[in-house]
Amino acid sequence: MQYVGRFAPTPSGSLHLGSLVTALASWLDARSQQGKWLLRIEDLDPPREEPGAADQILYSLEQLGLFWDGPLVYQSQRSAAYQQALQLLQDKQLAYPCSCTRKELAGFSIYPGFCRQGPRYPNRPLAWRFAVDNNLKARWQDAIQGPQYWSLADAGDVVIRRKDQLWAYQLAVTLDDLEQGITHIVRGIDLLDSTPWQINLAQALQPEAPAFQYAHLPVIVNKQGQKLSKQNLAPALDTTQATQLLYRSLLVLQQRVDPAWLQEKPATLLEEAAKNWQLERVPKVTQLPEESLKTCISTD
Repeated sequence: MQYVGRFAPTPSGSLHLGSLVTALASWLDARSQQGKWLLRIEDLDPPREEPGAADQILYSLEQLGLFWDGPLVYQSQRSAAYQQALQLLQDKQLAYPCSCTRKELAGFSIYPGFCRQGPRYPNRPLAWRFAVDNNLKARWQDAIQGPQYWSLADAGDVVIRRKDQLWAYQLAVTLDDLEQGITHIVRGIDLLDSTPWQINLAQALQPEAPAFQYAHLPVIVNKQGQKLSKQNLAPALDTTQATQLLYRSLLVLQQRVDPAWLQEKPATLLEEAAKNWQLERVPKVTQLPEESLKTCISTD
């Protein structure tokens, strides 16, 4: 099969260093294998979104030379597809309504199954949960983190539609990856523990679909050890320094680089980087601190 990768940012703010490293790694992995690289905007949670952020992300990617293939997909336009997926899971008795509140679940590391036999308080607003098979194990060979072995019993029944009727991440991302024909998923290690749910959901939604190939990247952290994100006030990137940003991101990914690339336009640097891309060189843990790239970060 042809390689099909993707980048799927949430429009909660402008592109920052952590999201750039992820975008660059997934783009290079696809291009190095003459594959497609798709772009999806995961705009499912309006309260967390920043007006204009989606357009800013697209502009930044273009300035950096990270162009995508095929049509741009917005999750906010796919509610009907998610509803069909939920109905399929309901028909298979793999989804059930849940009335539990966060207060009631405080102290539980996984969902204890209070509503598996029916909602305890059916007059409350109801979420929908995916009923995992506790006897199943999720196994995959992660291209960066190595062999993975997870018990679904340690994951619990995950919410797939929220009480406020917004679609939850796990269902949306799994269905989108299936329907877009994604073969390889390169993303941050902070999503590693979502993979068992997504493997199980993919098997439930499309049992005949080939398994996804995963590579979970180390994340860039700030001085406090927090993942760079809009919530942690990660600064926007200054894309007028596109070549320098790309070059230093390659250093974060521990790729072989040529200092002469710093004199090139982004397109030329990316072409050379794709020829030299080696996923096996990416570290399990980030070695370069955020401060090493501060000259490429906007002070606005």
